[in-house]
Amino acid sequence: MTEFTEIWTYLARDPLLWLTLTLAAYGVGDIAFKATGRRPLVNPVLIAVALLAVLLRLTDTTYATYFEGAQFVHFMLGPATVALAVPLHANLRNIRASALPMLCALVVGSLTAMISGVFIAGSLGVSPDILLSLLPKSATAPVALGVSDAIGGSPSLTAVLVITTGITGAIICTPLLNLLQIKDWRARGFTVGVASHGIGTARAFQVNETAGAFSGIGMGLNALLTALLAPIIAPWLIGLY
Repeated sequence: MTEFTEIWTYLARDPLLWLTLTLAAYGVGDIAFKATGRRPLVNPVLIAVALLAVLLRLTDTTYATYFEGAQFVHFMLGPATVALAVPLHANLRNIRASALPMLCALVVGSLTAMISGVFIAGSLGVSPDILLSLLPKSATAPVALGVSDAIGGSPSLTAVLVITTGITGAIICTPLLNLLQIKDWRARGFTVGVASHGIGTARAFQVNETAGAFSGIGMGLNALLTALLAPIIAPWLIGLY
């Protein structure tokens, strides 16, 4: 047991270990996802997060140590986001035809995402600093963290809320939209992108390419609108509590 501890201590210092474990955890989640017929509840991101959280806890590894390796995956978020331009270009005609409805849905959806979360949490007695951290939860992570820091929230807490929002959206979006009998892939995708950013967009692409393309648009536009509106409405919302 002592030898194992010494070996682990040595390996844990290598960033490549955590990069490998991160990819392996997602691989396990993806295998489970496919094995269950792509059921929304068996979300590969959720499984990967759970596995890594347990591993970090058992090994008493700090997040800073883990991120030395995981930062390579984080870096790839930029190119992955840019790559969304490919399906966007393929659906350019549909996007142009739906521009006005999308702008209306964007404003309503973005404001609802921000105001509803703060209103519900505030009504339950949550402190103002947590409310500020909650405000940008539906924006993509890099934007949400910047907004949270700018308005006085906790970027670390916001990161957790953003991931939770994305995973929740990815899990419930398909069954919920089916229940509501929304069959237009453009509407389905845009809804998921506005509410659940990148993780929801990944799920949308798994279901339908058009839905994925519109989800990417929703994610990008909501990030922009959240960055513009959150600092303006934050004082008003917090003033209510």
